[in-house]
Amino acid sequence: MNILFIGDVVGRAGRRTVAEALPTLTQKHSVDFVIVNAENAAGGYGLTPQTSLELLRADVDCLTSGNHIWAQREVYELLRQDRRILRPANYPPDAPGGGAQIYRTSAGSSVGVINLLGRVFMDPVDCPFRRAQEEIEQMAGHADLIVVDFHAEATSEKQAMGYFLDGQVSAVVGTHTHVQTSDERILEGGTAYITDCGMTGPSDTVIGVEKQIVVETFLTRLPQRFVVPKSGPCVISGVVIQCNCQNGLAQAITRISLSYPDLPSGYT
Repeated sequence: MNILFIGDVVGRAGRRTVAEALPTLTQKHSVDFVIVNAENAAGGYGLTPQTSLELLRADVDCLTSGNHIWAQREVYELLRQDRRILRPANYPPDAPGGGAQIYRTSAGSSVGVINLLGRVFMDPVDCPFRRAQEEIEQMAGHADLIVVDFHAEATSEKQAMGYFLDGQVSAVVGTHTHVQTSDERILEGGTAYITDCGMTGPSDTVIGVEKQIVVETFLTRLPQRFVVPKSGPCVISGVVIQCNCQNGLAQAITRISLSYPDLPSGYT
């Protein structure tokens, strides 16, 4: 079974890139299940009902997120109603929605997805390691495969999570930094791992934001309104994970980074 995981989608340009690229990617890699991190899909900050629907209509099976999921207030009810959309599981239990879910593919296989938030240089949340263990125990015997989206800043924390869960899950995929790493591999216990699968959106930017604005912020230390470019080249980044449904472990992981020409102006 092949799972496609697409890295942090930024703005409408990112959403449009997913919609255009997905049919070709799913056919080329014989993809059975698609996971997309969408916490920056609405104008580069948060998620809304409209932007989530746009991605789900593009044949995405599950939307994961991270610390920016709360940026748009209307997402609260969306998280309560739609189990295809996850927020990090290690937020307090009173937070809207859930951070882990089991999905059924068209072929009848079951895929468990767990969304976690790191704590190094991030929001103060519950321990992602202990929370991961709790969610895995609940999925035992119910999910053929388990994929973990670990939304974290520190590479050390991500690597530690990979080794901690090695042999217990099919894959640990890092998100959040928007910069794809080249360390994809199968760990000793059979878990696919990558520190960060990268970003999907405008590529001639600083992690999806107009580069002049970010440079000016570093030079002046003054607050700026971050803007996602309305046109320009885009990239889609992610990984394809080939899994064995019999033992729940990974057989291969392939990194994807594809460039696309200019999108028409008007995308925000």
